Amino acid sequence: MPLALLLPVLLGGARDPILVTEVSQHEVDLQQGFTGTELLLFGAILTPEGARAAQDYDIVVTLKGPTQSVILREKQKMAGIWINAASIELRSAPSYYAIASTRPIADIVDDKTAAIYELGLKWLQLSPIGAIDPEEQARFAAGLVARNEANGLYREEEGGVKVNEQVLYQARIGLPSSVPIGTYTAETFAISKGRVVASASSTVEVRKQGMERAIAHFSDDYGLLYGLLAVAVSVAMGWLAGRLFARD
Repeated sequence: MPLALLLPVLLGGARDPILVTEVSQHEVDLQQGFTGTELLLFGAILTPEGARAAQDYDIVVTLKGPTQSVILREKQKMAGIWINAASIELRSAPSYYAIASTRPIADIVDDKTAAIYELGLKWLQLSPIGAIDPEEQARFAAGLVARNEANGLYREEEGGVKVNEQVLYQARIGLPSSVPIGTYTAETFAISKGRVVASASSTVEVRKQGMERAIAHFSDDYGLLYGLLAVAVSVAMGWLAGRLFARD
């Protein structure tokens, strides 16, 4: 048998695994009184034949919301007054981002791999517009991350993925009450010796329901009319409040 044909036979046992993934719910409805929820990302690590994986793999899961363009401004105090100073526009900042892993990311992959797959808040590809000094970009990015972490919109959880008997894994990802609407992407990565050997993704739809949904659709479809109505309602409420206080 030629060597070229013999090698695949000899290396047949070293084939990469496959991931079978699932999310506890693919639709999250934001109704009045919504206080947040928790998603369970789970699945199995299998051989191409569907058998139990024969080795340990690190598992990393991410949940990423729709990207958006944001403008960040830095304030400085001059003569006792806070004024806007430097600013930066980021073209692709995730509205939400969460990551959970079996171990610290730095112990699983090198910096290059982490950057390619955006594994961690440090490695988000924010796409600044224009020529930006790297140190200035890093400072603004750190500010964005800190703000969104404080609001529960960015989160990292080392050790947040649990793997049972080299096969089943699970991770719990929390969504705050202020979670933005849109299509979210849940990704799972199986990693061995610093290399991503398998990945899989699914989507989660976060949407408004009830009166909130109707108002959101109306504002999107009839922006000018919605703005005029909002102004009219504000004026009417102000007039009514004035009349009530005048009577008192």
